[in-house]
Amino acid sequence: LSVCSKLCYAIGGAPNQVAGSAAAFFLQIYLLDIAHITPFHASLVLFIGKASGAVTDPVAGFFISKSRWTKIGRLMPWMLACTPFTVASYFFLWYLPPFVAGRVAWYLTFYCLFQALTTLFQVPYSALTMFLSTDQKERDSATAYRMTMEVLGTLIGAALQGQIVASAHVSHHCTTNVSANTSSQGSSLHEPSVPELLDPLSHPVYMIAAGVIGGVYLLGIVIFFLGVKEKDDPYALTSDRAIPFCKGLRLTMKHGPYVKLTASFLLISTAVQLEQSNFVLFCTHAADLRNHFQYLVVTILVSAAVSIPFWQKILQRFGKKCAACGISVSKPPGEKNPLCWYNVTLGASDFGLRFTSILLIPRSMLPDVVDDFRLQNPHGKGHETIFYSSYVFFTKMSTGIGLGISAAGLEFTGYKPGICKQSDDVILTLKILIGAVPAVLIVVGLFILLFYPITEESRKETKLALEVLR
Repeated sequence: LSVCSKLCYAIGGAPNQVAGSAAAFFLQIYLLDIAHITPFHASLVLFIGKASGAVTDPVAGFFISKSRWTKIGRLMPWMLACTPFTVASYFFLWYLPPFVAGRVAWYLTFYCLFQALTTLFQVPYSALTMFLSTDQKERDSATAYRMTMEVLGTLIGAALQGQIVASAHVSHHCTTNVSANTSSQGSSLHEPSVPELLDPLSHPVYMIAAGVIGGVYLLGIVIFFLGVKEKDDPYALTSDRAIPFCKGLRLTMKHGPYVKLTASFLLISTAVQLEQSNFVLFCTHAADLRNHFQYLVVTILVSAAVSIPFWQKILQRFGKKCAACGISVSKPPGEKNPLCWYNVTLGASDFGLRFTSILLIPRSMLPDVVDDFRLQNPHGKGHETIFYSSYVFFTKMSTGIGLGISAAGLEFTGYKPGICKQSDDVILTLKILIGAVPAVLIVVGLFILLFYPITEESRKETKLALEVLR
């Protein structure tokens, strides 16, 4: 693979991360504080949206596995066809409709569409890793390029969104009357002394951000299409038949390495998603950094981007399974004190390191699992999309459940949108959601990963056996 091909392939994954990052960091606070949707309804939007994307994964895998080869490949037509609709659904996701009664249905519809359409892109794009090269080192190298660009895409998405929409969340009332609000007792914890109405500038600000990110999305897909050439399965014989989707799904669920890898990383991904979606809320309401959260988000993603070469070296020197232990690196944001900025920034940096490992390590391990399955089923083909679609399905379902429980927890503890100071119960809930719960999920996920059977030695043996098969 040439460097140009790897770069173009990597750039193709960036647009989804640009849009997904903006939604992950800012959609929950947008629904709560801008659209003025209750936390319960916001939890429904987040959970059902993630669930719709998860359900789309096996459906997409089924139809893609039935696709025929075209002049531009078998996977590429799917990615090109869904792109314009993805951009449109993303744009309307950030539109504030003039009516109030139907806002929940509006955001639910377009978030479900956005999640489903990004799935239609992500499943063939992820499976494309297996059709770039037969060499494991080349695929790992392409994956590292991809992760670099995806982390940069995440950085670009969060930075663009944060800088453009920051003004919509700055409350001059809260800034100038902090002492009055903090000294208030009783009902003042739930309602500000001066009612805070929706900032009329927040609507076009979010629309401008959506338009900019939509343009970045289209540009990345064009570069990807022009620079990447899909290759057919080099191991397939003319006598080989495609594995039926349902049969392939059953075989996938019985494949030990895949089950252990998926179970481990769906828990760890849920932990990272909880931190990501609640970080802006934590900075705004628990750490009194409402005017600086956009810089902290950038801190997370810059540390993530800078750490990619570090993780790649760890993967090469110590192996993928050992590198996964680095996910346990964690420094949750500290308590509110004079060193709060330092504590939260340090926690953000550590979260950035963990964020990179979550992106890089499972994506580099999944091709090894597919190779292992291929060796055990030498006369079948078309199983790649089944592996990738079911992996994303379980990951999205787990994160959807986590986000739903997260927002429901805020509803239960009395979160009130648009006020200067939340109750102590809400602040405690945010600290638990961003600290204790992710820590427990990561520990359990790493424990499951201890039983993952593919080592560096077995991976080399599989590579040699596939070369013989080829």
